[in-house]
Amino acid sequence: MNAVAGAVSLRESAQQHAVSPQAPLPPLAAVVRGRPAADRLVGREGELGAMEAFLREGLAGGATRTVYGTAGAGKSELLEAGVEAAAGAGLRVLRCAGVRGAGPGPRSGLLQLMWPLLDGPPPACGAGPLRDLEELLLDSAPGADGTPLPFLVLGALESAAADRPLLLTVDDFDALDAASAEVLAFVARRTAGRPLAVLIAARPGPGRRALLSGLPELPLGPLSPAHSAELLSLRRPGCDPLAERELLATAAGNPLALLELPARTCESVPDLPPSSDRLAAALAPGAALLPAATRDLLLVGALHPDGELPLLMSAAARVGGTAPGFEAAERAEREGLVVCEGAGLRFTHPAAAGAVVHGVGPARCRAAHAALAEVMERDPVRRAWHSAQAAEGTDAELAARLEAVHGDALDRGEPVTAVRMLRRAADLYTAPEDRGRCALLAARLAHDLGSRRMARMLAHRALRHPLGPLGTLCARVLTGEKDGNGDEWCSWADPTEWPVPEDSREEEHALELARLTAPGIAGDAERSEALLAFLDRMPRRAADPRLVHAMATVGGTRRAGVVVARSSAASDTHLVPVRDLERLGEAALLAGAALRALDLYRQAEHRCRSLGLDDRLPQMWLRQGLAHLLMGDWGQAGRSFARCGEPAPHRGRDRLASAASMLGRLVRGLRAGTVPAVDAAEPAATRHSVRFVDDVVAVATAWARVEGGDFAGGHAGLLALLTDPGRAAVARYALVPFAEAADAVGAGREARTLLNRLALETEADRSSPVGAAVSVDPSAPVAAELAVARAVLSDGQEADDRYERAFAMDLSRRPFLAASLRLAHGRLLRRRREVTDSRVTLRQAAAAFTVADAQARVARITAELRAGGARTETAAPRGAGPASVRDLLSAQELRIARLAARGLSNRAIGEELGLAPRTIGAYLYRIFPRLGVTARTQLVAVLREVRDD
Repeated sequence: MNAVAGAVSLRESAQQHAVSPQAPLPPLAAVVRGRPAADRLVGREGELGAMEAFLREGLAGGATRTVYGTAGAGKSELLEAGVEAAAGAGLRVLRCAGVRGAGPGPRSGLLQLMWPLLDGPPPACGAGPLRDLEELLLDSAPGADGTPLPFLVLGALESAAADRPLLLTVDDFDALDAASAEVLAFVARRTAGRPLAVLIAARPGPGRRALLSGLPELPLGPLSPAHSAELLSLRRPGCDPLAERELLATAAGNPLALLELPARTCESVPDLPPSSDRLAAALAPGAALLPAATRDLLLVGALHPDGELPLLMSAAARVGGTAPGFEAAERAEREGLVVCEGAGLRFTHPAAAGAVVHGVGPARCRAAHAALAEVMERDPVRRAWHSAQAAEGTDAELAARLEAVHGDALDRGEPVTAVRMLRRAADLYTAPEDRGRCALLAARLAHDLGSRRMARMLAHRALRHPLGPLGTLCARVLTGEKDGNGDEWCSWADPTEWPVPEDSREEEHALELARLTAPGIAGDAERSEALLAFLDRMPRRAADPRLVHAMATVGGTRRAGVVVARSSAASDTHLVPVRDLERLGEAALLAGAALRALDLYRQAEHRCRSLGLDDRLPQMWLRQGLAHLLMGDWGQAGRSFARCGEPAPHRGRDRLASAASMLGRLVRGLRAGTVPAVDAAEPAATRHSVRFVDDVVAVATAWARVEGGDFAGGHAGLLALLTDPGRAAVARYALVPFAEAADAVGAGREARTLLNRLALETEADRSSPVGAAVSVDPSAPVAAELAVARAVLSDGQEADDRYERAFAMDLSRRPFLAASLRLAHGRLLRRRREVTDSRVTLRQAAAAFTVADAQARVARITAELRAGGARTETAAPRGAGPASVRDLLSAQELRIARLAARGLSNRAIGEELGLAPRTIGAYLYRIFPRLGVTARTQLVAVLREVRDD
C-alpha cells in the first residue's frame, strides 16, 4: 500500500469512528475492557491512565506525548487504544507511520498524515493554505507566498482543528524520513492553545531522539512476570508448563515476543533459537544486510549465548573460512543487536538471538554447531551437545557421550538441557534398548520439571522399545494411562505386583518407580506396607536418596528412625548432587528430624552458590523456612519466606512467591495466635513447591488456635491429624501444643495414651530388623517433642522424673521446645507455691519465646507473671515482640544488658553508670537467667530488636 492510499484508508477509518464532537471522552480502561478478551491490553493500566490524561489535556488546550519503548513493547497497541478513545469522543484522527527496512521517500510521512485534509472538503477558512501545502508535498513547488513547509503544515492543522479537535498519531517516528520528522517535531512543540494533541511513538535509540528532547515522555517498559503469564494464558492457553517457563524467560516481558515466539518442540535438528517472521522483522530488521563475518559471529553467538568473544570469533572463523575482527562485533553493536561487555557478547534482548538467525538454513546451522564443538574442548557438556546437533543420521558413540554427560548438566542446574540431550541420544542410538532407556530417562526428568505433557510423550516413545518389567511399569506410570478398570493406580502403581529387580538397571527402574508412585499411595495402608517391603528387598541401594525419600513418604511414623539414620549416613555430602540433598532434606523433615533437614537444605544452598545456581536459591530458602516453621523458630521462618518471596517473581518463579506468601501468613498467625487466612485454592497452587503443604496448613491452623487460647479447637484439630496415619508425620511437630491443649481441656489421659503409642512406634522402628541394621539413634526422631509433651502432661510424683529427663536432653538448637519446657515447669512450680523459682523459670521462657518471636506466648507469660504479683512495666501497652524483653528487666537492668551486649567489661559499664564493678556483676547475675542466656554474646540476639526509648 502506498502512502496516499494508506492515508485515505486511515481517514475513512477515523470517519467511521467519528461521533459528535461534544461526546465525553470515554475512560481508556473501559474502552480496553470492552474489547474481546483476546484483544485486551494486559498490564498497561498505568499507561492507559496516562494516555487518558493526555487526551483530556489535548482537548482542553493542546498536548504532546512521546511514547518510548523497545520493539514489540506494545507502542502501536497503546496508540490504537488512544485513537479508539479519541474517535469515540469525536476527535478527528490523522495518522502516519515510519517504514523500517527501506529508505522512505522524501516527505512521505507528512503526505500520509496530511492527505485526509488535502483530499477532503476545505476548512471554513478557505482552501488556499491547503493548496500551497499540496503543491509543496506532491510537486516540491514552493507556495505562492514562499511560506516554509513547517508553518504551512502547522497552519493547515490549526485550521482543521478550529472545525474539529485533532489527534495526530505518529508511529515509528525514528523510521520517518528526515523532512517529515523535523516538521512533526516542530508541530509537536506548538500545540499549546490549540485543540490539537500529538501522540508520537518511537524506539529509545539515539536516532532522531534529539528532535523530541524536552517533550513529555511516556516510557513503555517490559511487562511484569505476573502480567506476562496472564497475557500468555489469555492468548496462548493450554501451554505446557516447561514451554511456558521458556517462553517467559525468552520473551522477558516483551508482549510481541510472548505472542510470536514458537514453543520449542525439541525435535528440530539442528537446534536453532526460536523466532518468527514478524519477530525477526521487529527485533532485527537489518540483520540480513550485515556483512558475512558479522552474521557468522551472530550465528555462533545465538547458538552459544554464554560464550566469550574470543571463543565465538574462533568458531565464526571455522564457519566462514575467515577470522572476523572486532569490527564485526562493533557493527552488530551499532545495529543495536548485541552489547559487548568485557570479553562477553550479549544480545540486547533474549529473543534477539533467534531473530538475528531466523531463516538460517540447516546446513549452515550444522556447520556452526560443528565449529562450536571444535572450540569447546574444556566443556564436555557443550561439546557433546553441539556435536550431536551437527550430526546427521545415527551415531551410537556420540549418543553414549550425550548420555554420559547429561548428569553433569543436571549438576550444573540445567535440567532442560539434560532432557534435550537424552532425547537427542535416543535419536542417535541404533539399538532399541538404548533408545528406550534414554527416552524413559528423559521422561522422568521432564516429569520432575512439571512438564506432564512432554513426560507422557516421551514415555509413550519409550514403550515402543524393550525396557524390562520394572522399566515398562515406570513408563506406564509416566503416561498416566489407566488399566481396564479405569483406575490409574490399580495395577501400574501396586507394589504387590512388582517383580523383584534382578540387576542394577532394574534396580534403577525400581527406585524411580517407587519415587513416582509413593505420593499417590501414601494414604493407602496396604499399598504403603507393600512398597516398604519392596524397598527392603534392595539392601544394596538402602542409602539411595530416592529410596529414603520414598520410605519417608509412605512410612510415616513407622520408619522415621530408619529414614533419619539413612539421611545422616552420607559423610561426604559435598559430593551429593543438589537434587539428592533436597530429597534427603524432605525425607528428614517428614521423619520428624527438622534439624537434620535444615542442615541438608543449608548444604544444598551452599552447593547452589558454589555452582552458580542462583535460580535454585529461592527453593532452598522456602524449604529452610518450612523447617524453621515446624520447629517453632517463627522469627527465622518469617525471614526465610520473605527472602524467598523477594527474588522469586524476577526469576519467573511465581509459584514460589505464592508459596512463600501463604507460608508467611501462617507464620504471622502462629506468632500472634490468630488463625491464618488461607484461601482454599492456595494450597493447590503451592503443592508443586511443597508437596505436603495441605498437612502444613492444617497443622499450623490448629497450632495457631492453641497459641491464641482456643484450646478446644486446637486440640480437636491436632488430635484428628495425629490419629490419621497419612498425616501424622507433619503433625508430630505439634506434640507440645497438643499436650498443652489436652491439659487445658481435661483430655490429659487420652493424650498420654496417644503419646505412649507414638513412643512404642518409635521403639518398634528402632528394634526392627531394618532399624537394627542401620543403628537407629534412640533419641531420634521426635524424641525431644515426646519428652517435653510427656512432661507437660505429667503430674504427681511422675512429674519430677519427666521434667528431669526432658531437661537432660540437648535442646540448645530447639529454643521453642526448651522455652515450652520451662513454661510448663514454671507453671508446675507456681502450682506448688514455689513462687520465686516459678518467676525465674517463666522469665527465662518468656525471653526464649521473645527470640523465637512467639508473641502470643510472651503475652500469656507476662499476664501470668503480673497475676502472680511479679514486677513488670505497665506504663504503656506494647506489642508482645521486642518490647516484651522490657517486661523482664527494669530500666537500669536493660541499660546494663545493652552495655554488656556491646562488649563492655564490668569496670567499663560501672564507670559509665557510676556503679562499682561488683554491683554490675550482681546485676548481670540476675539478668542472665531472666533472659535465658549464659554468656554476654547471647545478649546481642535477645536485645537485637528492642526499641530505644
